[in-house]
Amino acid sequence: MRIVVALGGNALLRRGEPMTPAAQRRNVRRACEALVPAAREHELVVSHGNGPQVGLLALQVHAYLPETAPPLDVLGAATEGTIGYLIEQELRNALPAGTELATVLTMTEVDPDDPAFDHPTKPVGPVYEPEEAVRLAAMSGFVMRPDGEHFRRVVPSPAPKRIVEIRPITWLVERGCVVICAGGGGIPTVPAPDPGRDARHALTGVEAVVDKDLTGSLLAREVDADLFVMATDVDGVYLDWGTPRHRRLDEVTPAELARHRFPAGTMGPKVDAACRFVEATGRRAVIGALDDLAGILAGTHGTRIRPDAPNVAAGGTRRAVDLSGV
Repeated sequence: MRIVVALGGNALLRRGEPMTPAAQRRNVRRACEALVPAAREHELVVSHGNGPQVGLLALQVHAYLPETAPPLDVLGAATEGTIGYLIEQELRNALPAGTELATVLTMTEVDPDDPAFDHPTKPVGPVYEPEEAVRLAAMSGFVMRPDGEHFRRVVPSPAPKRIVEIRPITWLVERGCVVICAGGGGIPTVPAPDPGRDARHALTGVEAVVDKDLTGSLLAREVDADLFVMATDVDGVYLDWGTPRHRRLDEVTPAELARHRFPAGTMGPKVDAACRFVEATGRRAVIGALDDLAGILAGTHGTRIRPDAPNVAAGGTRRAVDLSGV
């Protein structure tokens, strides 16, 4: 079975935990312990969030070199490499000798006219007290928004249109390699038409963080995954969360989920991403806790999203990937 596991930012760094190298390494090791059985038995592709990490890195470079601070696409590439390195190393240390792994620095094309560029909503970095948030906004020009009793920086989060490296990623998976890719939604890029080249090959970075949940869904569709798992720090999708009436959804369809409202700051993006995969492929997606990954793969844990009706895409055959144009 071919599985895409999208590690949420909260699965790699728990809320309120200090963003130290030791804490990140500890959480990555814990995540990889959960991933090892899947990597032993299945074809595995791993993506991951980077919101806390890219926000902290942006804060650091602005604090020391505000005039020469690199843009978010460059910072996204840095965090994709850093987190991918940690995941690959921890998996390599835990898997049998000879297991092939690769981290692919991944660019994601977005629409330069995406409305998200005018309405930043993606939280990045740590939480701040109101007074500190005001100070940082004045010092750096960051846009700050309430996050419960605190504030966080928000940036544009456009939807992905194309995963640029999808052919080499698929080529590696088909040859038995565990692939870590599309970290943080991928490095945000837009077309940069060049009269002398094919416009699809000319790209430039943009100041944004791509919606990682939608990128994970697109990745799962493009690599022809049998199962798309969104691993986070809660055991599933709940109705009436935060009230005495809260209850977890165990097995549900996209049509049933559409009858409920899941705010953007909670499970909304994950529910949307999971439903897109299920509706496009006729296969299943699961939202659940990273620690429950074995049960998720066994079909006993998490919120399991199944098709509303049979989909011919579910029975399609995988096609070989042509890398001649890469």
